[in-house]
Parts: sequence; C-alpha cells; structure tokens
Amino acid sequence: MDDLSRSDPLAAVSPLDGRYAGRTEPLVPYASEAALMRARLRVEVEYLLALADLDATSLSLDADERADLRAVVDEFGADDARLIKRLETEGAAGYSATNHDVKAVEYFLRTKTAERVHPWIHFGLTSEDVNNLAQRLLVGPAVEDVLLPALAAVRDELVDLAQEHRDTPMLARTHGQPATPTTFGKEMAVYAARLGTTMGRVVDAADSLSGKLAGASGTYAAHVAAYPDVDWRAFSRSFVADLGLDHTALTTQVNPCDDLAALFDALRGVNNVLCDLDRDVWLYVSDRYLGQEAAEGETGSSTMPHKVNPIDFENSEGNLSKANADLTFLADYVTTSRLQRDLSDSTVKRNVGAAFAHCLIGYGKTTAGLGKVVPNEAVMREELDAHPELIGEAVQTILRREGDTDAYERVKELTRGRNVTLEDFRDLFDDLDVDADVRAELRALSPAGYVGVGGALVDDLD
Repeated sequence: MDDLSRSDPLAAVSPLDGRYAGRTEPLVPYASEAALMRARLRVEVEYLLALADLDATSLSLDADERADLRAVVDEFGADDARLIKRLETEGAAGYSATNHDVKAVEYFLRTKTAERVHPWIHFGLTSEDVNNLAQRLLVGPAVEDVLLPALAAVRDELVDLAQEHRDTPMLARTHGQPATPTTFGKEMAVYAARLGTTMGRVVDAADSLSGKLAGASGTYAAHVAAYPDVDWRAFSRSFVADLGLDHTALTTQVNPCDDLAALFDALRGVNNVLCDLDRDVWLYVSDRYLGQEAAEGETGSSTMPHKVNPIDFENSEGNLSKANADLTFLADYVTTSRLQRDLSDSTVKRNVGAAFAHCLIGYGKTTAGLGKVVPNEAVMREELDAHPELIGEAVQTILRREGDTDAYERVKELTRGRNVTLEDFRDLFDDLDVDADVRAELRALSPAGYVGVGGALVDDLD
C-alpha cells in the first residue's frame, strides 16, 4: 500500500473521494477546500470594495485597481489555493504560518495588492463574518446548480413512466395484502408529485439563505470604534444583500444558521420520498411486476449468473439514508453555539459537502434504476386475475347504492378468509333480488377493470 499516491482514488479514506469520485465531481466547485478558499476571497474582495465606497474611509481604489481585485477572484486557481494552504500550515511570502485558514486568505490577498491597501483587508471583521457568507455563497449554488437538476432528472423519469403506463392495471397492497387495484402509472405519478412538492421546499430554503456581518459579538463594536458616524447596520444590510443573501441583523459572533437547518430539513424531505420510492420499486422487482434491462457484460451475482439485481435502488437507499443521518446531525448541530461563540461548529460545517455528495449519488442511482425498469404487464394481469376477491369492495358498494343494508355482510361472508372465484361472485349475483341491469353491471366487474380513474389521475401532474 505504501506505493499508492495520496491523490490516487484507491488511497481515499472516504468512498466519496474514492469509489464515487466521478459521481461527486460536480460538487467540487462548491464543496472542496479550494472552493471555500475562493469564496472567502470573494467576500474579502467585495468587502474591500465596499469600504472604498464609503466616504468616511481614506481608502480609494480606481477602476483598474477594482478590476484587478475582482480578477484575483475570477482567476483563482490551484496554485493560489496551494499558496493559501502554505500560508496556513508552513508560512510563505514572508509570513509565518498562521494556523488559521481565514487569516491565510487575508495574507494571500496582501500578496495581490499594494501595501497601502493592506490595513483595510479584513478591517473590523471576525472570521465568522467571512465564513458564514462564503459558506452560503457555496451552499446555495451547490443546491441550485447540482442537486436540483439531479432531482429534476429523477422526476422526469417518473413522469415518463407515469404517462407511458398510466392505464396499466396493477394489484395494490395495503398492509402488505391484496387491495383495490391501481395503475402503475398512477403510482409513479404519486411519487412525481411528492418529489415536486418537496423540491419546491428545497428551492424556497435555498432562496432564503441569510448572512451576517456584525463583528466579534454581533455589535459592530470595532467598526463603530473606528468610524462612529457610519451607519454600519445599513452598510451590513446592503453588503449582504449585494451578495445575493438575506440579511440577519441579530446575531452573536456566529450566524444562528436556522436558514441552513431549514435547507437540510428540506433535503431530508426529498430524500425520504426517494427512499420510499426505492423500497417500493425494489418490492415491485421482487414481485416481478418490474423487469430490469441487463447491461452487456455486467455481473449481477458472483455465484448466481442469472441474477439482475436492483442494485441502483439499493445503492440509492443506502446513500440517501446516510445523507439523511448527516443532514439531521448538521441541522441539529449548526444551530447551537455556547454563549457568543464556540468553534465546534466549524469542523462540523466542513461535512456539508459530504452530505450533499451522498444526496447526489443517491439521486443519480435512482435515475439510473428508473431508466432500466420495464413494467411486466403480463405478470401484473396474472396477479390481478388470481385475486377475484378484489371486486368485493365494488360489489358491496353497488349493492349499497341499490339500498341493500346487508351488502357488506353478504360479501364478507363470501370472501373473508376464503379463496373465491368470479363464478362464486356470479352465483351470488344470481341469488340477488336486483334488476337485470344491476346484475349485468355486477357481472361485468373484473379486477383488471376496477381501477377507477387511476389513469386519468396522471393528468393532475404539474
């Protein structure tokens, strides 16, 4: 093992950066250490520019200097990230090791600016002012640009299945027992609708991320000490809004993070819907209601060559369950802080990317699985034909309509705990004192035809 490079995926201690590195790669621009460095740098640069716009300060920046500052962010690359890391851990560019990740960003920015600008970099700020804004500048786009499109792909697969198989009758099961038939398309539409609703909550939460910039204890004390005549509260509101975030006015040193907790809870809601779907599809495969397209050359079992296992849904369920455990922990933890500040949340927040990565893997696996399933209509119809007792509900309801007060009891006596046939029902119909039209209506009932408006319900999808 000693000959494995640390950068080799086979040497990764987490499957997110090893086995699943290709699947989690879309999150690198939002969840990596380098991404966080760049986001911090963006906050520091934009803050510096905002200070220069204040008439009260002596900082002035011409158009070229402003463009150069923004270019530091826009052109930020791997070598820049490595320099920041060296400034933190080893020292570089004439600075001793900071052992502080935000201070390292400040010193890096000094290497890119004139000395007269240096006193104004990170002026009056606490690290949390930079971190809470930078984190949200990453979390919001990660959700909007990566997770939501992946979820939309799942929903598209569900909608396609719902529309294509809207009228395919299928045995339903309540309490695990045969129940009033449904259609396969309608059941997929249920999940598409649920997913759409929960995705909406994610969108709302991502659009409501909020930031703070108020100093070491949330009082603007250092700012006011330096420039007591500046309306720093208005400055903060404007600055945070210009970053595209809502403003949190009342804080300690830390942003309370209720906004992040709401987002994590919304993602858990999405994941719960998909875990429910994964388990149902797994059962449909087990019951042979669904077949799966076999990939050429793929191995389903190391010992049973015939098997095509529902591994995509199993993998999705596992990853989404792991994601939900992480999201629950994050939502609970990031909203607490001892007194005005403790640092335990800092290391915890570094795991947001891991939670998102498990989500992304799960969404991709569900999409892949849905793309492979093929409804087996013949098996579904055979199963329906094997359960003629399913029309019992329809029979007793029609008889109730005709005024038969013993309708439920009649059908219960015929069917409960017994194996019945359609002929048994027809014998019952022949003994009933009903009109010929009603008797014909009853005799026309069949399990496969007893699906109500299941197919039409697919049209209720937005």
